[in-house]
Amino acid sequence: MKRKSLLALMMVSVVTMSLAGCGGKEEVQAPVEEVPFDSIVENAVDNKKEEVTEEASTEEQTVVEEESHEGMYRSEITNEWIDESLKNQRPIAVMVDNEKTALPHYGLTEADVVYEIMNSTANGRITRLMAIVKDWGKIQQFGSIRSARPTNFMLAAEWNAVVCHDGGPFYIDEYLKKSYTNNFSGTFGRVDNGKSREYTEYILEGDLDKNFSNSNYSTEYNEHYEGEHFVFSDEEIDLAEKSGAMDATEVKLPFPHNSSTLKYNEETGTYDYYEYGNAHVDPQHNNAVLTFENVILQDCSFSQLDENGYMIYNVIGSGDNGYYLTNGKAVPISWIKSGESDITLFLDQETGEQIEMNTGKTYIALVPSDTWDEVSIQ
Repeated sequence: MKRKSLLALMMVSVVTMSLAGCGGKEEVQAPVEEVPFDSIVENAVDNKKEEVTEEASTEEQTVVEEESHEGMYRSEITNEWIDESLKNQRPIAVMVDNEKTALPHYGLTEADVVYEIMNSTANGRITRLMAIVKDWGKIQQFGSIRSARPTNFMLAAEWNAVVCHDGGPFYIDEYLKKSYTNNFSGTFGRVDNGKSREYTEYILEGDLDKNFSNSNYSTEYNEHYEGEHFVFSDEEIDLAEKSGAMDATEVKLPFPHNSSTLKYNEETGTYDYYEYGNAHVDPQHNNAVLTFENVILQDCSFSQLDENGYMIYNVIGSGDNGYYLTNGKAVPISWIKSGESDITLFLDQETGEQIEMNTGKTYIALVPSDTWDEVSIQ
């Protein structure tokens, strides 16, 4: 009810209808050519065989499709078909170090949603990634894991996700006490990768089962679950048909430390993520490139907390700008978040309704408002 009320207040209905008539020219029938009776019979038999074959093929495809979805449901996070046993399982929100020394990241291609968020105003406005993972039971190695910031707890709450991190500045203390917060901190495995200790912590196989067993947290959605986050389209979205659409085959973000870039891959129809001048690859999955069907850029102001560069995004608000990208096109959007644990709604600027998105994974960048004009979409 809360989300519907918010949308109702902001909605602007713009409906255009057009009717088109149709007509045709008079056709001239060619002379009928006589065909031997035997040929007619043979053709009839052949055509009947083709019809039967086509019907059987169609039935077979239908059966195969039904069988392939048996015991599955559409994920509330990606709209992809996944195992039905996961339906009530809450996701995790994993804090992943994005310093160059932390590369390569393991397991990031298993994430359903990846946030990129400025972690500090210092050090070239270095970013940190927060990965939302629904099917965390299949994790073998994920990370490396680093500390969290206040913003992360408010965003993770939108998914009813358990935050997986390794500590953080004292500014996070009040957010750890929030009723909507569940978290595991510094309770994961270590991998001897030849790097200094801060780059060696990963979620390893069995770590999450152990953590849940040692806590009073439920592995299923609890009373703080706000419901489905996105609205997915039943058909493939073509943004070119929308007002204000623009080409979007390369996006450069104003994160100078790692030069985050998304490049549209026409072969896959998705956006490949690049940083430090290279495509982001996942050695956990044969160096697969981290790629997304949906990209959301969110204009968001922030407040600096001290001279060390610690900061917090002002994620509660409304009316700020953004972009939604899919299939090589982009359209302007706006966003609204009513409270700390409320879902961020991304709205069509023309109608005020929630945007419809394509099935698949999503990348969300919180771009500082003071550099929003530096976002490059080409």
